[in-house]
Amino acid sequence: MPEEFAAAYGAHGVAERAWIEELPSLAAEFLDRWTLRPDGPPAHGMASLVLPVLRADGFPAVLRLQQVREETAGVAAGLRAWRGEGAVLLLDDDPATGTQLLERLDAARPLGVVADDDTALSVLAGLMARLTAVPAPAGLRRLGDLAAAMVDETPRAVASLRDPDERRLLRTCASTVAALLDEPGDRLLHWDLHDGNVLAGERQPWIAIDPEPLSGDPGFDLLPAIDQRWDAAHRGSATERTVLRRFDLLTGTLGLDRSRAAGWTLGRVLQNALWDVEDGRTALEPSQVAVATTLIRHRLGQGVEP
Repeated sequence: MPEEFAAAYGAHGVAERAWIEELPSLAAEFLDRWTLRPDGPPAHGMASLVLPVLRADGFPAVLRLQQVREETAGVAAGLRAWRGEGAVLLLDDDPATGTQLLERLDAARPLGVVADDDTALSVLAGLMARLTAVPAPAGLRRLGDLAAAMVDETPRAVASLRDPDERRLLRTCASTVAALLDEPGDRLLHWDLHDGNVLAGERQPWIAIDPEPLSGDPGFDLLPAIDQRWDAAHRGSATERTVLRRFDLLTGTLGLDRSRAAGWTLGRVLQNALWDVEDGRTALEPSQVAVATTLIRHRLGQGVEP
């Protein structure tokens, strides 16, 4: 058990600490149940422990242990629907505990190591096109429900912001989302596709990991790719040009209506802002402000122009 993972995750609450205490026995149970042999040191993210293993047939895999939560409840269903087409293969899973057996990818080679921004973004766009081509299976969270709740929560969040311009921006995001509520889409979304959630593989050159599957419009999936590598790529007068170049590449590859995609990107800015306010912040993330103001400035209602 990595001590830093146990300390950080256990700090979230009583249920999380109880889960951490159960992890060693849970890992042992699934190593035995699925006839797995440990094959390297464990790794972890913010909310999961990953054990490299070998199956009985010698196939390299990873055992992923994660607490059952709302955001992880649909992961197995989403991975099954993708069938490894652009996403990591699900080899086995246990819904009761959230435990998954996944194909092993090269964790030392995330897409983030690709220095050329256009190359990395083209990979993301291609993956996103393949992932969102799949209809969302039944039972996943739906963008329409989330978006309606976001619009309802906006007045409270606006009151928490210090800057009048940011208050106006958040209201604009909410009104734009409200106009899209009747057509929320039904595609299978990754919800967090950026260069840190794509790893090199043998079966396919680049494969997406760590989805939080959602049923909705592909435009809602664009923002993590648009504002990644922000400090390196968005400086001074280049910021607006970079945002529009990335938006153009993504929407062009996915074949999206640009006005609609811009609207759902504002919806993603709204969602992030609501989360920030819930965490006690009184100002919006500068990168989110830059993306939103750029899309609004370039004639959102009539299509975003490069």
